Amino acid sequence: MFSKVVAAGSLSAAARELGLSPALVSRRLAALEARLGVRLVNRTTRSLNLTVEGSRYYDACTRVLAEIEEADAQVSAGRVEPQGALKVALPASFGHQHVAPLVPQFAARYPKVQLALSLSDRSVNVMDEGFDVAVCIADLQDSSLAARKLAPNRRVVCASPAYLAAHGIPRTPEDLVQHNCLVAGDFASSWEYKTPDGRSSSVRVKGRYACDNWEVLREWALAGLGIALKSTWDVYRQLRDGSLIALLPGYSFHSDVAIYAVYPHRRFLPAKTRVFIEFLALSFGPEPYWDFPAPLAKPRIRPRAAA
Repeated sequence: MFSKVVAAGSLSAAARELGLSPALVSRRLAALEARLGVRLVNRTTRSLNLTVEGSRYYDACTRVLAEIEEADAQVSAGRVEPQGALKVALPASFGHQHVAPLVPQFAARYPKVQLALSLSDRSVNVMDEGFDVAVCIADLQDSSLAARKLAPNRRVVCASPAYLAAHGIPRTPEDLVQHNCLVAGDFASSWEYKTPDGRSSSVRVKGRYACDNWEVLREWALAGLGIALKSTWDVYRQLRDGSLIALLPGYSFHSDVAIYAVYPHRRFLPAKTRVFIEFLALSFGPEPYWDFPAPLAKPRIRPRAAA
């Protein structure tokens, strides 16, 4: 009833749709507010406006009603047409580069799904913030949320031709200690890697420039400020056109971090959420387009002459 009042815009219009008297709808709305202990709607003779609490409650009611409708349709017809509002949280750069361009194709396939993307590099709480699904780049071995792996997160050490021409090419991870490395956060970081024979190790790198934004680190590497450890999804275009050069062949800087879709545990996953996750998984997959099949550019930099 509350959702009908909000959607209709007035008590009388909602009453007509529900087949009830305006007075009964008004009493039920007042009883709902009394039970919750908050005012949901500010009412005048000419307007009806949601309070902050009412807006949040309406969003929650809309999601719940949509799930009930989908559950009813699944039981009665055996098939659900995805529909309703879908709120998705995404890392800013990954979402902009790899998810937003897919939206027209998703919209054509599922025209009744209303998609709202939130692009931010902050950590989001899927449950508390009302997201239906979040894409995150993390190690989720101990996650309390349901999750599906969408793609690997392969990483590569890279630098611009200008930097390598001026400072030389590192041949082993230990050589990175002698270079200016672009790091996130503090001015030093440990980069974990595996040797060509599979042994795990790490190297402590440092540099004069640090930033917690992935895109800034990429732009600094392109400008020749230093060597960066970057996810291939973020630099694949630059690796292909040669504006960044992949370094240390044979060494793997991969980790347990991967690209996941996470969502609340539910016995019945709404069709809109299920098809969106499936759509991303098929669009990326175990060999995402940013890794395959285009080869990485080979260095064309002559190392500095020995002093």
